[in-house]
Amino acid sequence: MDKAPKKRLLTVVRRLQLPFKLFAGFVLVFCLYCITSCTAQTRQKPYLLALSKNDKTLAIVDPISFKVIARVPVGQDPHEVIASADGKMAYVSIYGGGSLHEIDVIDLVNKKALPIIDTKPFFGPHGITFAAGELWFTAEGTKTVVRYDPATKAFDWAMGTGQDRTHMLYVTPNAKRVYTTNVSSGTVSILVDTLIQQGGFGPPPGGGPGQGGPPPGFKPQPRNDWTQTLVPVSKGSEGFDVSPDGKQLWTAAANDGTIAIIDLSTKKVIETIDAKVLGANRLQFTPDSKYVLISSLQSGDLVVYDAALHKEVKKINIGHGAAGILVDPDGSRAFIGCTADNYIAVIDLKTLQVSGHIDVGGGPDGLAWAIPAK
Repeated sequence: MDKAPKKRLLTVVRRLQLPFKLFAGFVLVFCLYCITSCTAQTRQKPYLLALSKNDKTLAIVDPISFKVIARVPVGQDPHEVIASADGKMAYVSIYGGGSLHEIDVIDLVNKKALPIIDTKPFFGPHGITFAAGELWFTAEGTKTVVRYDPATKAFDWAMGTGQDRTHMLYVTPNAKRVYTTNVSSGTVSILVDTLIQQGGFGPPPGGGPGQGGPPPGFKPQPRNDWTQTLVPVSKGSEGFDVSPDGKQLWTAAANDGTIAIIDLSTKKVIETIDAKVLGANRLQFTPDSKYVLISSLQSGDLVVYDAALHKEVKKINIGHGAAGILVDPDGSRAFIGCTADNYIAVIDLKTLQVSGHIDVGGGPDGLAWAIPAK
């Protein structure tokens, strides 16, 4: 090949190489930015919501720095809190021992209180959760579980339990099953949305043949109804949780310190553990199903149980009274509301030791996560 054309060709290649290298570098930097940004978003921690009974406030806390970002005033006896699925709203049950009729609404984006939900005729809202786009709560004073639609601002379903102190609450993600503890009756209510085959029409009392039947051409259609199964447990059973696989419900009794394990397919107690957790208040599984955590208002201990072996692993004394429990979604930590000690204790679930304290105000209790709203 002639040297002149060859030289010209090499010159063209060299001239193309520099822009190509710049372009490749730009692509690499952009990809790294996207990966870093996505990772940061994935790792973004939800806010910790914590109620102060004494100060009557809801604290919004950064769970990394433990800094209180904001405090929003709430009603006179706040007990439990939950956030909406989009992280924009928080709802606080104002209990009053079953006598009050108020749920407070907090705008988490602007960090301010909104007009309350007056729950009358349902009194004593306590256990509260958010499922399938709606707010669910127990009304202890009227022995009821209630559903509230935030979009229509109306109660669209309620069911009585007929039990005393219908208290804590769990609703499955598909909103087809509801579990609640009835503390003074010593029962767990299992409420199931069930498809019922519609029966035919019978004659009215005293009516003769052919009277009171269905209209001509009428064909009975199946309908949905809710059924209740009551499972007896020890009196004082209050705090409970459903295992991450949805197969079992564990509840601890304050009166005798036992733990009842209910098989949710048969709706029966399959084991009662004499755990001696007197004063048991709350119970929660870790996300990996490894541990069950039980708090005691009486001893101030957090009792750690092996969920598979049904054996106590450790007792961690965290103060004079342990109440609300919230486990980090990644399973690394647990947050315990120590009402009598005016702090939230942070438990390292790897070492099973207290790793810190958070000051959210006097008498901390109800805890919840809130995904930062986009």
